[in-house]
Amino acid sequence: MTGIVVLGSTNMDLVAYVARAPKHGETVTGREFRTVPGGKGANQAVAAARAGGDVAMIGAVGADEFGVRLRHTLTASGVDTDLLHTAEGPSGTAHIVVDDEGGNAIVVVPGANGTLTALGPGEETLIGTATSLLLQLELPLSAVLDGARAAKRHGVRTILTPAPVQPLPPELLAATDLLVPNEHEAAALAGVADPYAAAEVLLRQVPEVVITLGAAGSLYAARGSLPVTVPAPKVTAVDTTGAGDTFVGALAVAIGEGRPMAEATRWASAAAALCVQRHGASTSMPYRSEIDEAAS
Repeated sequence: MTGIVVLGSTNMDLVAYVARAPKHGETVTGREFRTVPGGKGANQAVAAARAGGDVAMIGAVGADEFGVRLRHTLTASGVDTDLLHTAEGPSGTAHIVVDDEGGNAIVVVPGANGTLTALGPGEETLIGTATSLLLQLELPLSAVLDGARAAKRHGVRTILTPAPVQPLPPELLAATDLLVPNEHEAAALAGVADPYAAAEVLLRQVPEVVITLGAAGSLYAARGSLPVTVPAPKVTAVDTTGAGDTFVGALAVAIGEGRPMAEATRWASAAAALCVQRHGASTSMPYRSEIDEAAS
């Protein structure tokens, strides 16, 4: 088992399925609506647990029905929720439009996630027991920084997903061991569109980078070595929501098991490819046996 702590968001995804996304000022008719437990933090926790990791979640849900469902989804997937707090007010929500090509557009309303501004009692101790800490940017940046500092003090590997993308403080970058942006986030952070050039820029700030490239796979780069491109399995996507989080959760498990990065990235790509063939975020995430079969 791989010890992973996730410090991150929990959101209820409110998903509308449409032939095409509306343009500015336009109304379109959808064909289906679903509520699906999600949030980048919770998604990564579920993905890592299903991939075989020993996972604990630090975060906050609201005092509402969404909060009950979000907590249940995590515990049902085997995630330790002892430090998942219940805050007054609503849970976080993500309002998602998914089109017929599997693409999505998302508006996140933080809700209870906004109450988590720093680590609370027992949370640094939990982080110190892990092999990896997974971070994203759907919590207040002060909490993300607090978690990264704690991980660095305890020698815990920090894996940061820089989404939603924003300028990253030098202190956060200094405490990050592996940065996992998608190609758009990498371009925004590096100021260059080409993934190889972006990776070169980002390696001046962090030791390792994996840039996800959607259907084209991923690019792994580390200081002092040549970059490696890992192709993704060829599949037909029906919903890409949660694919990046599935990739990160599975990648953290594979790294924790000591797999070489090229192999770890290939295994994570197999997990993400399974995810995009199903609807929803947490509901679409594969189990270890499925990943092993797909990656074989």
